[in-house]
Amino acid sequence: MRGVLYLLYGTVCYIVFFLTFLYAIAFVGDFLAPYTVDRGRAAPTAAALAIDLILLGVFAVQHSGMARRGFKRWLTGWLPEPMERSTYVLVSSAALILLYWQWRPLPALVWEVQVPWSVDLLYALSAAGWLLVLTGTFLIDHFDLFGLRQVWLRARGRAYTPLAFKRHLYYRLVRHPLMLGFVVAFWATPRMTAGHLLFAAAATGYILVAVKFLEERDLVAMHGEDYRRYQREVPMLCPWPRPRQAARASGPRPQTQT
Repeated sequence: MRGVLYLLYGTVCYIVFFLTFLYAIAFVGDFLAPYTVDRGRAAPTAAALAIDLILLGVFAVQHSGMARRGFKRWLTGWLPEPMERSTYVLVSSAALILLYWQWRPLPALVWEVQVPWSVDLLYALSAAGWLLVLTGTFLIDHFDLFGLRQVWLRARGRAYTPLAFKRHLYYRLVRHPLMLGFVVAFWATPRMTAGHLLFAAAATGYILVAVKFLEERDLVAMHGEDYRRYQREVPMLCPWPRPRQAARASGPRPQTQT
């Protein structure tokens, strides 16, 4: 019965996440939603800027803080371990819902593309970014990433086994295709307002800092030399030619001692 309750909890958390993710597309794209990056509660410029920065900061602190191993150890000291990932997903979704609800638009126009083919191209790039995010989660195990695998295994009475380190499709080109997808989706817009620019710039800055100094450190600690080799061979976000290929062109690679 306890396993069934864990599964129910994880399922509810996943549904909340998925609806929040879908709303993110409408929020950034400014369509089909009452509150978006360009529509919502009006406020004086200084107040809107302060509120928006606080909302972005709340999400950044929550999202990175709860993902750290020390916080996970503290949380699982009183929360059943199979529920840890689902709880992280739920609280992250709540932080995003708060941001959607309380975001204050900054309507000053930064740029607006009016050439029809350019507008279509930017919308297509944005859609490709969101598609990259979603499909990228399935390449590493979508249901483990969002907590369903953990509660499913507990409901079946099976122990959780961490995922093996693998390189699939996008992950052969960049180490963090999900983050690349977010960056593309945030910036590819035919109409950029000051509020949208603030959101895109702050989110991109957060992604770069969090990935470089937090997530990569945790991945090295988890996978060791396998991930260090991956770092040397595959770019972090921009799919430039791999260092391995450049090394082959210039001469033999140095041997790594094991």
